[in-house]
Amino acid sequence: MDIVHLEIGEPCFNTPDNICQAGQQAIADGHTRYCNSQGIVSLREEIAQEVFRTRGIEVSPDRVVVGSGAKPLIFFSLLALLDEGDEAIYPAPLFPVFQSAIGFASAVAVPVPLREELDFRFDLDELRSRITPRTKLIILNSPHNPTGGVLSKSDVEEIAVIAREHDLLVLSDEIYDHMYYDEAPASIMSVDGMSDRALLVGGFSKTYAMTGWRLGYAVMPDWLVATVVRLINSSTSCTPQFVQVAGIEALAGDQGDSQTMMRVLRERRDLMVDGLNSIPGVSCKVPLGAFYAFPNISQLGVSSADLATVLLEEGGVATLPGTAFGPEGEGYLRLCFSTSVESIHEALDRFRRVAAGLYARS
Repeated sequence: MDIVHLEIGEPCFNTPDNICQAGQQAIADGHTRYCNSQGIVSLREEIAQEVFRTRGIEVSPDRVVVGSGAKPLIFFSLLALLDEGDEAIYPAPLFPVFQSAIGFASAVAVPVPLREELDFRFDLDELRSRITPRTKLIILNSPHNPTGGVLSKSDVEEIAVIAREHDLLVLSDEIYDHMYYDEAPASIMSVDGMSDRALLVGGFSKTYAMTGWRLGYAVMPDWLVATVVRLINSSTSCTPQFVQVAGIEALAGDQGDSQTMMRVLRERRDLMVDGLNSIPGVSCKVPLGAFYAFPNISQLGVSSADLATVLLEEGGVATLPGTAFGPEGEGYLRLCFSTSVESIHEALDRFRRVAAGLYARS
């Protein structure tokens, strides 16, 4: 079948040439052996500078841990922090690694829904109501996958107040930190008093179209570093050194390609959202970050999973049902608009034909 692919969450752009050349040169220079499990010092120093540039806080490179993508660092951090019976609050719908890692730690996953009427942000009173004496951790993801929602500065400040009041840790997944369309997202790491109780997880996959390179980082409290590094050493040993050298170039080198990518993504976001909102029975908030549309399809009278199946089998459009991100995603689909304009037009035409039949029967 001729399939329009909107299901994969990665940029459709190539890794910038300067980063590729840095990686190739690093291989030629022999940076192909084992290295420090925490990450090479020169990259950790550059990451510390990046955190200062973007969040306005100074962190020691000793607090930076480099991993083979952001996902393992989320996984290892949650394993290190949570004990059996601990409760961890997460935004729902969610990036699935949060729930799986909480489960591996024999902890309890506590969802707090992101409300469409709040542009997919928390109702902070609802967040407060989910805290119990067993709560240990709050997980944030802003800009958010799959909704594209972004927490406001006041949201982040209030969550910091909640964390301090209840002596909680916060893990903030900020992998889409450079992928925003208005003002830069607020980071809880920037809030006074949070530096020693927050973990910031970031990476290179999205901003620099480096998904296959597998390069991420975390900034964490001093007391957690050794445990997470031990988990890396016992599993992947280290992140390839030539990949880390390429990461230095990504952060310190020319940013023109990434800036161009965001201009293109804005145009494709607007095209996708306008098109979805023109389909009877479908409504879509404008995402403020990342590169996903998360349309509400509840008026079409079918479940998210059934609609995704019909779109694929009858329309030739591959999407993800909202329930791929937990039960709170029912009534939604996730569509990645990091694809060509032609693909977006074709996908919208096919979606419109499928939806017309469903809407007429609903």
